[in-house]
Amino acid sequence: MTSDPAVQPPVQAPVIQDLADSILDTLVHRIGKDAQAARPHDWLAATILTVRNDIVERWMASTKAAHAAGAKRVYYLSLEFLIGRLLRDAVTNLQRNDEVTQALKLHGVDLAELEEIEPDAALGNGGLGRLAACFMESMASLALPAYGYGIRYVNGMFRQRIDDGWQVEMPENWLAHGNPWEFERRESAYFVGFGGEVAVADNGQVHWSPSEAVEATAVDTPVVGWRGKHVNTLRLWTASAFDPIKLDRFNAGDFSGALADQTRAETLTRVLYPNDSTAAGQELRLRQEYFFSSASIQDIVRRHIQYFGDIRTLPDKAAIQLNDTHPAVSVAELMRLLIDHHEFAFDEAWKITRATFGYTNHTLLPEALESWPLPLFERLLPRHMQIVYAINAKLLREARGTDGIDDRAIAAISLIDEGGERRVRMANLAVDAVR
Repeated sequence: MTSDPAVQPPVQAPVIQDLADSILDTLVHRIGKDAQAARPHDWLAATILTVRNDIVERWMASTKAAHAAGAKRVYYLSLEFLIGRLLRDAVTNLQRNDEVTQALKLHGVDLAELEEIEPDAALGNGGLGRLAACFMESMASLALPAYGYGIRYVNGMFRQRIDDGWQVEMPENWLAHGNPWEFERRESAYFVGFGGEVAVADNGQVHWSPSEAVEATAVDTPVVGWRGKHVNTLRLWTASAFDPIKLDRFNAGDFSGALADQTRAETLTRVLYPNDSTAAGQELRLRQEYFFSSASIQDIVRRHIQYFGDIRTLPDKAAIQLNDTHPAVSVAELMRLLIDHHEFAFDEAWKITRATFGYTNHTLLPEALESWPLPLFERLLPRHMQIVYAINAKLLREARGTDGIDDRAIAAISLIDEGGERRVRMANLAVDAVR
């Protein structure tokens, strides 16, 4: 008879007592409550932090092993990660469910009740986000080194309330008690620009001078694989102004104006899928997508150069997977970094880019294949618009040299939709980047 690997062996009493003591110690010294004063959310935070201590050691070991082996990494870019409640998932994957249950019972606390009050992380909406979360956990279970990249939404989608039979949408406040799973990485912060002008120097070097910029800062959450043998990283981005408060305006009595830049920056990470039926909503959506794409690509390039030196070897050490069209602007962003910052010729940069990206398309419905009004794209991302034009010119030139390709086919594969309002087709850009 073979044993079921999901069945946990009996836990020894000293192990349970040690864990119970660790949870209580965390409650007192990290949460600042004793057992009599602690409320359920305090016990939840103390339990998560105690379990997290075990995860962190495995996390560091997994990262060090990947670095030592020079392993190729998967970088999964997604606007959504529907990760759900992590405590139940973590203790199950660590095979410590019985141990944690019995340790909490010594304090008169029920693990199942704590699992129920843990908020659902408002980082995703549906199948797209659930698939991303499943892929991250699957890669950890298979010991494939991987990073997930997305946005740390403060309010997610919405919380539903029914009044007299009608749906009322309320802000999702999932971070009301903080998030004990995450680690802020202030050292991993990047400049993300919007708008401005593009200039060409006498030597032909292109320089983009954005008119507006925000700082993207990383927040990391460990992703535990089955049996806890490997732990990967979910890296989400927060946004802030470089000058959060303009003190001169504040002292002059313009309190709202003094905080305007910070408020504008924070809108990037407020809500998943803001209503894009207005021009302002469309602009915010594009800003969000470029914000997290730019920060992620900068982080990937920085890490590669730090550990491997030569950016030309990026395709050998990195596989960047685009989950739907939302991060497709990453293609133009990598090209911008290679050409403008690392001084590659266009053709060599395009060769590296094509060898690095993969793309997942979830539906062929036209409304799901994102495109952006060309004037909006050009105003927000003028340098990227130039790069898209250059990629498109190369694509159409190659297509016209292929037998059987007529003008109708050329119009269909073009990165620019010329039928009516001119639009930038993000799915076409992503497909061309992975051919």
